[in-house]
Amino acid sequence: MLRRERLFIKERLGFRLPEKRNQTNSLWLHAVSVGEVLSLQNLILRLKQKHPDWAIYFSTLTNTGMRVAREKLASVDQIFFIPLDFPFIVRKFFNTLQPKLFILAESEFWPILLKEAKRKTKGVLLINGRISHRSFRRYLRFRFLARKILENIDLFLMQTEDDKERLEKMGMHPENVRAVSNLKSEIELPLLNDEELAKIKKELGISSKKKIIVAGSTRKGEEIKLLKAFEKARGVREDLSLILAPRHPERFDEVVRTCLNYPFQVKRRTQISADSEWDILVLDTLGELAQIYALGDLAFIGGSLVPWGGHNLLEPAFYRKPIFFGPHMKNFSYLSRKFVQSGAARVVFNEEELLEMFLMQNESFLKEMGDRAKETLDSLQGATEKTIRAIEVMMAPP
Repeated sequence: MLRRERLFIKERLGFRLPEKRNQTNSLWLHAVSVGEVLSLQNLILRLKQKHPDWAIYFSTLTNTGMRVAREKLASVDQIFFIPLDFPFIVRKFFNTLQPKLFILAESEFWPILLKEAKRKTKGVLLINGRISHRSFRRYLRFRFLARKILENIDLFLMQTEDDKERLEKMGMHPENVRAVSNLKSEIELPLLNDEELAKIKKELGISSKKKIIVAGSTRKGEEIKLLKAFEKARGVREDLSLILAPRHPERFDEVVRTCLNYPFQVKRRTQISADSEWDILVLDTLGELAQIYALGDLAFIGGSLVPWGGHNLLEPAFYRKPIFFGPHMKNFSYLSRKFVQSGAARVVFNEEELLEMFLMQNESFLKEMGDRAKETLDSLQGATEKTIRAIEVMMAPP
């Protein structure tokens, strides 16, 4: 049974409005959920360092996004839930906060919110924008409506040339669309030395003799495929352990039950201790996946064995991990292509290749893959500075 989460209706209806700061210069930044929130940490920190007199208001859509924002975005002046997309409600928020600039992250387009942002601010900016293959096909079917919504955005800073090209095909003027790379590629994660890694492994009951495969952000239907391959691999080598990190908290129990159908010791992260023994660990916490990638010997990116579109592969790249994913990476097509072309990642097409991945037979080759993953990630830098410059131009006095 799914846990019922509070909907914060009063806040979203504007009965409890966020408090306005007294600063003359302010901006409102919106990100949908956890991934988008985390991608903006460095940008917000740099903005506050360069412009401490600016007020930054931050909104999100999901409860988990709110929890992560409160934890990770300490320098933000106000954090609140996005208002329901009705004119009189959205107007209340703009009238109260009076931001000079409205900034939208990635690809969440609320028609009324964007229309009011266009009316009530100096400008509307999309940052770290992306248009997935699936979204692009949907937008093309409703091209007229999509264009009416997107015309409220003054400048689009897109992740890739593919995203830029898709927007232009939807009718956006090329001068208003720029490809500046991905803010997520400039992630700043803790650099863990050997002593720190050994300490964390000990806390999780991971023996130094174990080889760890981390399958991150898995979706329904993928765990069974991974578990079948893991079971076969364990028949060949016994030093393998698997960490499964389901994408959504509401699936934690389901994934544990699925794992218990196999002849392995299964533990949840929240139940683990230094003396725990396990073959499969289900990561039933939020915000830990990046650190778990650091502990692993190989990373598999979820959402790619089923036709979902894949997930972010940059965190394991930061930690020099060899990266594998299935054939369905449409939401990250540019990045997945770039990593495969550079020898930093490989595509797993079938059960045999999945088994080969688990066996990790050529460890020197895998280490080389990990090194290339970090080099490829380093080549993607620059989005933060370009985004800050665009914001400064739009915030400047006329």
